Amino acid sequence: MSKTRTDKRLLKNLRYLFHPEAVAVIGASENPSKLGFHVMKSLTQGAFPGAIFPINPGAEAIMGISAYPSVNAVPEPIDLGVIVLPAESVPSVFDECIRKGIKAIVLITAGFKEIEDPRGAELQEILAGLANEAGIPVIGPNTFGMANLHRDLNASFTPEFSRLPKGTVALVSQSGGISHLMAFMAMRQDMGISKIVGLGNRLNVDFSDMVAYLMDDSDTNVIMLYLEGLDDPRRLIEAVSVQRGVKPVVAYKTGRAESGDRASLSHTGSMAGRHEVYDGALKQAGILCFDDTQDMLDAARALAMCPPPGRGRIGVLSGQAGPAMAACDVCEAEGLEIAVFRPETQTVVNGLLPPLALRTNPVDMGPAWYSTSAITGVVKAVLEDDGVDGILLLMMFASANRAAVAGIKEFLLEWKQKKPVVSCLIAPPGIWDSEVADLEKGGALINLPTPERAAKIMAALWRYKRMLAGLKDE
Repeated sequence: MSKTRTDKRLLKNLRYLFHPEAVAVIGASENPSKLGFHVMKSLTQGAFPGAIFPINPGAEAIMGISAYPSVNAVPEPIDLGVIVLPAESVPSVFDECIRKGIKAIVLITAGFKEIEDPRGAELQEILAGLANEAGIPVIGPNTFGMANLHRDLNASFTPEFSRLPKGTVALVSQSGGISHLMAFMAMRQDMGISKIVGLGNRLNVDFSDMVAYLMDDSDTNVIMLYLEGLDDPRRLIEAVSVQRGVKPVVAYKTGRAESGDRASLSHTGSMAGRHEVYDGALKQAGILCFDDTQDMLDAARALAMCPPPGRGRIGVLSGQAGPAMAACDVCEAEGLEIAVFRPETQTVVNGLLPPLALRTNPVDMGPAWYSTSAITGVVKAVLEDDGVDGILLLMMFASANRAAVAGIKEFLLEWKQKKPVVSCLIAPPGIWDSEVADLEKGGALINLPTPERAAKIMAALWRYKRMLAGLKDE
């Protein structure tokens, strides 16, 4: 990636990438076998509120929108250009974009630094020189594009990204495949996303630039990074370190195997590098690291929804003993402490549950299935215990406890996570769905599909707090 003295201009012009008033699709098409068709579909079906200008010298209109032979033929200003043309024609298109005054570019085209032919890298250097001199930030080349959900801007070749709920977690990735994987996983979990950015070969916009921009982005509270290879890792480390603690940054760095290192070079034009060196440096900068896509997605969602547990002392409250044992195993393996209740808390719990129940931490609330007041009383007492920093609330549906979630809903919404509440409330479809959705939307908890995942997320919240405090993981 080429960088010049224009860094500040590039960063400033990123606002046109995410908030354009007008977008030109250079290489727009009515042919479904062309990427220009899918980009047009993404913009139109995504209900982009600004102007869309299809650029195709062989068409009068595309998808019912008047087309133009070139960007210079468009009579109005253009903020963002999305280029889907063959690699060899891109330099002349960059020249046109510069003359038109286009402020940002999404270069979807492949065939640059990632290919074996040295001409690809040479061509990328030419483009970098043109873009840097003009102060134009370029996403790509070799990318699916990007999307800003809060602007209804889907400048990608995947129209389905527009179906994502609007949220506060941004994803910046070197891999289109991982971006699609995580976006669709988020969609299935009804997890809100603010932005998705496929950096591709990183012509002149890298992870450090995106972190700097997103730290000031009012729509983003958590930043997710998928990393393969980095040409200048120090810039990312500095970008995160300088704003350490402003917003959580989570990352998944691949390429620890030799085969992954080779794949990274052919995929994005950069070597993955020594995994353990990267891992240590990222953690020192204040980045929470994962080695699994689901774990990173869960953690980002939790960091956007939950406060961290104060000192890592956890109460485990379960409707059945088995899930509690599974959660406790994970908690202890991850360095969390199974809290010892204060005597007054234990007295309250003992008064609400019969002696046959497990009443010390973890608590088996199964005998109280028919008494929502007893379940609420136990949850309330444990949350109000000064020696408990957060709770895992676990309950598997059985016909006898159908009313349990509805019974504690009012209290949890009122409590509103003064301490983190991570739950695993699982029932057949249509039974607890609305109650759990209301609890999540009301900021009362975050719900995971297994006790183990719930415990791992509580541990991730704790790791983040410790990291900010300057403590090293054991």
